[in-house]
Amino acid sequence: MSRRKRDALYALTPLLRAFKLEYFMSILIKAILTFFILAVSTNLGSLRAQDTAGTWQAEQTFRRAAHEAYLQKHRVDYAWFAKHAFSQSDGIPFILLKLLPRVAPEHWGSKENFLDVVGLFHDERDLNYPIASGIGLSFFNRETLPTDSVDYTSVTCGSCHIGRIKDDEGKTIYLDGGINSEFNIVQFKLRIFKSVQAIVDGAGDDAGKREKATTVFLNALDKVHSENPHFFYQNYQYQGRHLNADYERSQIENFKRRAPKLIDAFITKAEQDYEALEILKDQSYKALGQAFWDGTPGMADATGISTTGGFNKIEGFFDRLIAWWFIKPPTPGITDFMAVWQQDRRKVSWDSDKLNIHNGGGQWNGNIPLPIYRNLAAQLTSGLNDNDIRVSAYSSKLLSALPAPVYPFEVDTKLASKGRALFEENCSACHRDNNGTVYGDLGTEFNRAKIVTSPIRDAGIARLASVCSPSTEVKIHDQSARPCAEFEGVSLVGREDLIMADSDQQLGYNALPLGGIWAQAPYLHNGSIPTLYHLLMPKSRPDQFVKSRLSYDKTKLGFSWQMPLSDKDQNSAAYAFDTKIAEVLSNQGHDKDINTDGNTYKLDWSNDPEGAKALIEYLKTL
Repeated sequence: MSRRKRDALYALTPLLRAFKLEYFMSILIKAILTFFILAVSTNLGSLRAQDTAGTWQAEQTFRRAAHEAYLQKHRVDYAWFAKHAFSQSDGIPFILLKLLPRVAPEHWGSKENFLDVVGLFHDERDLNYPIASGIGLSFFNRETLPTDSVDYTSVTCGSCHIGRIKDDEGKTIYLDGGINSEFNIVQFKLRIFKSVQAIVDGAGDDAGKREKATTVFLNALDKVHSENPHFFYQNYQYQGRHLNADYERSQIENFKRRAPKLIDAFITKAEQDYEALEILKDQSYKALGQAFWDGTPGMADATGISTTGGFNKIEGFFDRLIAWWFIKPPTPGITDFMAVWQQDRRKVSWDSDKLNIHNGGGQWNGNIPLPIYRNLAAQLTSGLNDNDIRVSAYSSKLLSALPAPVYPFEVDTKLASKGRALFEENCSACHRDNNGTVYGDLGTEFNRAKIVTSPIRDAGIARLASVCSPSTEVKIHDQSARPCAEFEGVSLVGREDLIMADSDQQLGYNALPLGGIWAQAPYLHNGSIPTLYHLLMPKSRPDQFVKSRLSYDKTKLGFSWQMPLSDKDQNSAAYAFDTKIAEVLSNQGHDKDINTDGNTYKLDWSNDPEGAKALIEYLKTL
């Protein structure tokens, strides 16, 4: 080393020592966690290289760390996904929602969580949250504390897409971006309507009903607040802001000043939601009978049950009936909620001329291909005014590379290795990343693929384009952004036709990537097959099974499904699911081997149960 270099190094030494050890450690930790995230997102840490990746326990530890690191990196995005309301100025006033079990207790659940009867649970990772997980507050959307605004609530993305299971010790494992198999949308709307009925019973005309409801709610409000100055917000703290007694008092004052108007709007929406559900039942779901009102936890109808809120924009019952007849889907299309992690593995791409998009696709049949509009479509089903499109924009950032949860139980790695070969031979050609092929010939129930008619597509494009155009500007991560201006660097100006795909080209279902497939039971788009074993062994498929349990069947790979309902099921969302009650719930399909391009792909494993067992073992690791 030359003298000049040595002198320079000596001169730098005090500067290097001036940096604290914690700084270097933080850089090192960030580098390690970044490597974890990249490794998981590209499957470098998966069992596909099990011979070099170590034991399954090491794999679990590795992927759990990567998952936690990703959530930590995207903690702001996650908050918008999990707890931010869809609108800052519309929805159910927070105070009214929390008063419902006080004014109509017979229609709500436990004292600890009145929303447990509709499948919304308290997240143990945020126990001080002032209401069940899946309910968002408009307070969180505001950059500053409001002085005269009323806090509204709506469901959040997480109401449908944060699920949970129980491990062998009964500990809860959360499925961020997964399926909340407990959430019952119909019961949520129905219980609100029944609460209104109970409150206004015997009040006479509409004016009398509104007056009585106002008196009942205000009396209940005064009572609970005198008993507990933190009844509504529970002294919750969020991003440096404190929802303390002073804030709660100011919200109560704001609410009282507007109580008649707020309560009138609340009653009107409850009645309209119920009317829309009645129309839907009579036109599309007569076969379900009373089962329609019981609801189907973990399921929805994207152009029916989910969109009843949209019909509230149309004035008058008969006008809504006419509109329903005009744009209603030709058939019911009830489906399970989807897992929404790893969206980058199903992302569409531009063709070589940058004129059209192809491959990928996010829903069951990919009819809304662009991620931002896919999220917005789900958001708009609430039928709210002043939709805060930042919810969808932040959610898109979260979900793009959100890792799937790792299988939490043991895996026979030798058997899984055999299953990997079978998967590559029979499954990977279809269930690959960014496969935009729509399969219409697998024998599955076809109703869901038909629901987006041309009028629905036209109306959907118009609505989505009006909410988020290429010029729409919002602030994301403290920077100005136009979330609907471009896709993958290509302008969307004048490209409204890309918002929803041509209906005639979507008559079938995508074969989605299978990351986290172990946590997506029951299977097929309509949740009609309880386990992967039953999917692979079609002759064994039960006509009836139990849905929405949280315990797990590690042998057949799915949630515990065996009939009958037990005493333990009485206080849960679990219910008997009958695949024969209506065509839309059929468990047929994906049950015959297929031949294409000279290759045979095995879908029916009935004559090879050992092969099915090996394949199931491998699917645990994805």
